[in-house]
Formats: sequence, C-alpha cells, structure tokens
Amino acid sequence: MNDIFHPLNTDIMPPRRMNNPLRYEPHPLCLLAAGEVRSMIESHSEWQEEVSQGKMFGVLVVERADQQAASGACELGYLAAYSGQLLGRSDWPGFVPAVFDYLQPDGYFKTHEREIDRLTAEIERLSSSAELKAARSEQERLQRESATATERQRQAMAAAKLLRDRRRQSAFLSERDKAELIGESQFQKAELHRIKKHYRQLIEEQQALADRLEAEIEAKEQRRRQMSVDLQQWLFSQFTMTNYRGEQSSLLRIFADRGLAVPPSGSGECCEPKLLQYAFTHGLRPLCMAMFWIGESPQGEVRHDGHYYPACSCKCKPILQWMLPPEVTADDSERRFTMADLPVVYEDQDLIVVDKPSGMLSVPGKTAVSSVVELLDAHFGNSARALSVHRLDQATSGLLVVAKHPDAQRELQRMFENRMVEKRYLALIEGNLPADTPHEGTIDLPLRPDLDDRPRQMADHKHGRKAVSHYRVLKEEGGRTLLELRPETGRTHQLRLHCAHKDGLGLPIVGDELYGKKGHRMMLHAYSLTFRNPFSGKLIKLKSDIGFS
Repeated sequence: MNDIFHPLNTDIMPPRRMNNPLRYEPHPLCLLAAGEVRSMIESHSEWQEEVSQGKMFGVLVVERADQQAASGACELGYLAAYSGQLLGRSDWPGFVPAVFDYLQPDGYFKTHEREIDRLTAEIERLSSSAELKAARSEQERLQRESATATERQRQAMAAAKLLRDRRRQSAFLSERDKAELIGESQFQKAELHRIKKHYRQLIEEQQALADRLEAEIEAKEQRRRQMSVDLQQWLFSQFTMTNYRGEQSSLLRIFADRGLAVPPSGSGECCEPKLLQYAFTHGLRPLCMAMFWIGESPQGEVRHDGHYYPACSCKCKPILQWMLPPEVTADDSERRFTMADLPVVYEDQDLIVVDKPSGMLSVPGKTAVSSVVELLDAHFGNSARALSVHRLDQATSGLLVVAKHPDAQRELQRMFENRMVEKRYLALIEGNLPADTPHEGTIDLPLRPDLDDRPRQMADHKHGRKAVSHYRVLKEEGGRTLLELRPETGRTHQLRLHCAHKDGLGLPIVGDELYGKKGHRMMLHAYSLTFRNPFSGKLIKLKSDIGFS
C-alpha cells in the first residue's frame, strides 16, 4: 500500500463529514491532492497522448492509523484513481487498482472476448462474401429482366388485341377465324404466365441462396449477442464490492436490489467505486473525494479540462448509495417552498403565469422538493386545477405557464409545440466569446439523452433531435458574458448544452454543475414570454425583473 497511499503534509482541516460524490464542491484537501496527481500524470510522457484525448481522474482523501504513533493518531493522505484503463492497464503504480482486473491475456474474460471477436470477424466475412453479393446482385438483375420481359409481352398482347378487335369488326369472319383469334389470345396469356413463372423460379432460387447465407449470419449474430450478455453477466458477478460496514455484494446484486436491470457497461470501473473499494478493504477512513477531467472533451459530451464533476447517475449512483452511509448520499440541497416563494405575474380564468425560483421543481419529482404544480394546486383549492404546460429545469428560474383546466392545457401545449410562444432567457456564461465568434447568431446542434449518465444530454448529429437556439450578447464584464437566448425548439437542457458544448459557444452557464462548475445557483432565467390566450385571443406579453438572485 506504500506506493498507493500518498501522505498530505498540510494544516488544512479535514471536513466534518464525507462529501456526497453525487453533488459536491471540491474540498481544499481534494484540490491539493488533485494538484499532486496532475504533476504525477505530467511526469509520465508515455501517457500524454491518451490523456490529452480526455480522461477522468479522481482523488479520495483518507486517514490511516499511524503505526509509529503510540497515541493512536492518524496519518492524512490521499488515494488516486483513473476511470477504466490507461494504456490498457488498470494497475499503474501510484493509483488504486481495479476492483476486478479482467485484463489478463489468458484469463476468462480476454479468452471469451477473443471468441466473440472471432465470431464478429466471421460475421463480417459472411456479410461481405462474394457468394452473398452475387446472389443479391443476380436477384436484382433477374427482377429487372423479369419486369422488362413482362412489360414487353404485355405490350405485344395489347398490340395483338387491337388487331383482333379490328378483325372482329368485319362482317365476314368465319367460325374458324373466330376460333383462331381466341386461340391467339389464350396463347399470349399463357406465354405471359410462362414468363412470370420462369423468372419467379429463378428469383426464388437466388432468394433461397441469399436467405440461407443471411440465416447463417443471423444465427451467428444471435450467438454473439448471447455470448456478450453471458460474458457481461460473468464480469459483473466478479465485481465484489465492499461497503462502509464491511459487507460485500456483487454488482449484479447491488443493481438488482434497487430494481434495476443488468448494470451498464463499465459499471465499477469509474474512479469513485475504485477509490472507496480500496479504502474500505485496507482500513482507511474516507474524508472527501473529487473527480476531475483532463484533456479534450469526448465527442458529443461536455467535459472541460480541470473541471470537477459529480459521479455519473447510471453507473455509479446505485453503487455509491450501497457503499456509503445513507446520510452521505442523501440530497441535502432539497428545500421546501411556499406560495410566498412563487410570485404570480399574470392570471386569468384559463391560465396562470408564475415566476419560478431556482431550486423549485416545475412538476412533482422523486424528491421532497416542492413543485410549482403542487403549490398551485393547494393554492387553487377546489376552484381550479394546476396542469403542467411546459417545464423549466429545477435550477432555472423564471416565467412558467400553468393551465387551469384540461382544455387550456391542451391548447397551450399545442401552442408551445407549434412554436407559437416566444420565450427569451437571460444567461450569464463563464468567459468571453472568442474574437472570431459573432456576438449574435444561431446554434443548430441536435441533442439526445446521455443514456449512461441521465439526466445529462449530449450532442449527436446522427441520432439527436433537432435543437436550435438564437443568442445575442448583451454585456461582457469581469470575465463573464450576459446573453439573451431565444430557443426555437424545446429540448431538455438545450440552452445549457448549446452554451457549454464546444460546437456551440463553448462556455458553460455560471453555476451549471452538470456542464460547467457548481455555484450557489445556475445563472439561467426565463425572463420574457409572449403569446395569445387561445380562448380570448388576448395578446399576453410578460417580463420578469427578478433575474439572478
């Protein structure tokens, strides 16, 4: 353990209790440890290329019993970790090892992984085989030839029918002539049937050949899928985690006990579970932890070099909630609000517009935080119902429209969906726009959920949904920029990601803990709404002067 426990010589006082890895600001001890880790990373020239492409690192400040002190004093230090592997290794000196090292070349995982790789190569060989290509090509050629021959025969039949009809108009047709005309018509119909049958048989032969090859490919693909599932199941069963009580459980059991399906790929390989696992299995007392990013942002995601990030929701949250005491992972930011915190900006018989504070939910959620809909329902009593029309993120403040009856909800939602409501936001972003970025423009960046880390979103030009935002710089001051934002679409976290992503403005909103840095609040405020009451036709133009508070 000597090369993994790094002593900290400092007079900085440790925190009174362990911080919540899912929601935190890095403690000064973590900042000190992270600085040392960065120096450690910079000393490895062989790591630089991979690290520069983007990697998450983490530190866990711990106490261990000082064996040389008779008083039972503890020594302060830290553990360091990186997510996944680094240059294909999970056991670099100075960093905690993997919870389960499955990378041994002749081990169970790599052996079965090579079998899956061989099967993949066989599938690719069959899919691109000359025999399959030839069968498909010949089938297409025969279909074209069949269509041509069939059309040619139909045209010949039509011309012959025209001649027969003219002959039938003659008054001097004998019975033999009539029989001859009928026979010609029957022969041509039979010939059309023979042509169709001939080509149908040839096409079916090629189809059968292609079907046989494709069935073989499908069978191998099903086998590969099952092998992958079985290998993943085996892997997660080998990840035996230890919690603060000294209890042990596999990842499969941890996720299953929380009503979740098979753990996402990569579960147990992030910094947080690796650090805690090492601490709990080596008698170290965790004090505080932090994770930070080094290098370029991954494609589609928002990660800034040197920024600190909370643990991911899909892979880490269930594990950490099992490993740590409940009071550590509890959300201590939950707050109860009253109607006194919810100013009413406009109200008529169909709808109400309120000025939602940051921290309040728009609709009821899984936590105890108050929501606009709940407060208004209680406020209305039996006189009306509070029905959600659109939403603002919990961290976003500003104008929110709520319907009072189902017809109003339906019509207002239609107006929002059809972009008949103009919404404007104020956003304070970190930094100033680069000199070559116009101070007014449009961001067109499609978005989709990050399936491994909800509720985070990510940019995806292939699978994302269209998302368009217009921006205008209002003021630049003190290293920050005040923007007016006008979303044309209404995707989840659209404005937040359009500001923070490198293909947008590349500057996160101040206080945005998902895509930037945590602050006392996120500086995004819905300050203007313009729309017509769908029943009275009255034009409603509203502005909020509350702003950031």
